[in-house]
Amino acid sequence: MIPVIALVGRPNVGKSTLFNQLTRSRDALVADFPGLTRDRKYGEARLGDQPYVVIDTGGISGDEEGIDHEMAGQSQAAIEEADAVLFLVDAREGLNAADDSLARYLRQRNKPFHLVVNKIDGINEDVATSDFYSLGVSSMFSIAASHGRGVRQMIEEVLVEFPPEDPREEDEDYYRSTRVAVVGRPNVGKSTLVNRLLGEDRVVVFDQPGTTRDSIYIDYQRDDKDYTLIDTAGVRRRKNVKETVEKFSIVKTLKAIDDAHVVILVMDAHEGLVEQDMHLLGHCIEKGRGLVLAVNKWDGVEPDQRDWIKSELNRRLVFAEYADTHFISALHGTGVGHLYKSINAAFESSTRKLSTNVLTRILEDAVFDHNPPMINGRRPKLRYAHAGGQNPPLIIIHGNQTGKVPASYQRYLEKIYRRELELVGTPVRIEFRTSENPYAEKRNKLTQRQVQRKRRLMSHVKKAEKKKKKKKK
Repeated sequence: MIPVIALVGRPNVGKSTLFNQLTRSRDALVADFPGLTRDRKYGEARLGDQPYVVIDTGGISGDEEGIDHEMAGQSQAAIEEADAVLFLVDAREGLNAADDSLARYLRQRNKPFHLVVNKIDGINEDVATSDFYSLGVSSMFSIAASHGRGVRQMIEEVLVEFPPEDPREEDEDYYRSTRVAVVGRPNVGKSTLVNRLLGEDRVVVFDQPGTTRDSIYIDYQRDDKDYTLIDTAGVRRRKNVKETVEKFSIVKTLKAIDDAHVVILVMDAHEGLVEQDMHLLGHCIEKGRGLVLAVNKWDGVEPDQRDWIKSELNRRLVFAEYADTHFISALHGTGVGHLYKSINAAFESSTRKLSTNVLTRILEDAVFDHNPPMINGRRPKLRYAHAGGQNPPLIIIHGNQTGKVPASYQRYLEKIYRRELELVGTPVRIEFRTSENPYAEKRNKLTQRQVQRKRRLMSHVKKAEKKKKKKKK
């Protein structure tokens, strides 16, 4: 479970500033006047290997009217859907009635919350926090969000309650069922494709972008094989995302990609390959998921247009040439059945167990055919390789000076391994590790006899230099 943390408090206490610090972004507008944030804003954040979602909210003062009343409703909704709440107060203004009423509200909703005293920079911390002990909170942090002071320590203690979960380690059935996420832009036919793959009208289909709001997980069997199909919300360009619920749907879609074994990227044949398709494709490759490309609505495309689309795909998707491309019609079922062959091949390739002997032999042959380039007069030596993980396949190569191996040679090795191992539909990751010199930190200590011999040699060298100088004169 990925924890969701809401930031609440009175207007202008620094919630958006803290949001930007946690997400390491500037997504939230920050200015020195209250009421700037109105809708609740979602952001992805990470502490080490632990991901979490942060919700920035508008201020709650208790006497809202008009649009401020709607802002308060957004903040209350954020409190309801959060796993933990960071209750921000202003150290410079001290405790007031609005802080007290918000603390009572959080207790009534039975929500775990932590009191965060912000803006402690330049003032006495003990004096500034003394007023807030009257709220009777068990967890209090003092921070300066604008400078990042105390923020990391605070979020580390908050996330202790939510230990990171790796489904691949904790769920024994993770690899028993093939998880397939169907992703793409809005209205490209994802839900129609899901229904066609299932053979029934399982999800709502309507000719309007944004029909699907949340990621839907559907378990089923086909040919005695278990599958989990994930229908996701469409992902548009950030500037076109207006509704807050759509922003959260996008977060769910990105999490579904991370949770899947294989991703089917659906594109619209009538619109061709657009930039947002490329962004989604890049995200799938970055996550290392198995990949299948599906060009939908192929039945309504003219023959000349088909040739142009195929040439564009070949030209722009050279970096994803390992992924199978299918031209389908989800509405009529044309070509949909062939997707399963590519899904199964990608899943088998991404989860295959690789032998150390085989990986090392392939490495030796690749180096024999094409040595790593020399760097500063020395050539990196690659000695042996072994498997480091699955989904995607991770190959760890040991040797000397591996940190100097250029990216071009790494891509060469990736292609060799993919060809020799016949890996289909999955990226291959290569990680280099340099063997440490056990004598790097040790200084050679000379014996007494070696020291005397060194002195004799040095004296002979000095005498020879003096003779040369005399001859020159």
